[in-house]
Amino acid sequence: MKKTFKPGAVEAPLPVVMVSCGSGDEANIITIAWTGIVNSDPPMTYISVRRERHSHDIIEKSGEFVINMVNRDLVGACDWCGVKSGAKVDKWKEMGLTKAPCDEVNCPMIAEAPMSLECRVKEVHRYPSHDMFVAEIVAMHADEKIVNEKGAIRLDEAGLVSYCHGEYIPLAKKPVGSFGFSVMKRSTRKKRAAAGKKNFKRVPKH
Repeated sequence: MKKTFKPGAVEAPLPVVMVSCGSGDEANIITIAWTGIVNSDPPMTYISVRRERHSHDIIEKSGEFVINMVNRDLVGACDWCGVKSGAKVDKWKEMGLTKAPCDEVNCPMIAEAPMSLECRVKEVHRYPSHDMFVAEIVAMHADEKIVNEKGAIRLDEAGLVSYCHGEYIPLAKKPVGSFGFSVMKRSTRKKRAAAGKKNFKRVPKH
């Protein structure tokens, strides 16, 4: 039986990312947990930013930013960049992070991040507490360590973390299912088994 609560922003877990923005001496980093994919073709994403944050005006003015995914090695820097203001400190210098040039946008990506998405703002939706910047992903960069022999990006090998109830939770590679496993044909399951791929229990029929 479920207990009823007043509505709140409690969807979790959420991806936690470090968003780089601005250029030159103005380049900054903001930690964001309110982000996700909104379209596949063209690839579109969003970030929601409070208007009082230093990075908000930078992104609004430039119309671009970079989403840098966070792994275990970056958790400390991620948290620090989320509680300190770029108006007062140089987050790149203080956290020992490296600015790497992008291909399509003027702001730098974080070289230490396992995956970086260059984004160009297409729409801004204004809400009472946050502005949502909807953007097209115009280029992607992945660490060679998470690109397999077939040239595919394997983010499950990146050691990524999520954000839940104020804590950074590492994503363990212990899948409980794969897309379509609940309706997979017996012949497909046999082919997967022959290829050494893991099969999951099918959903029982009622």
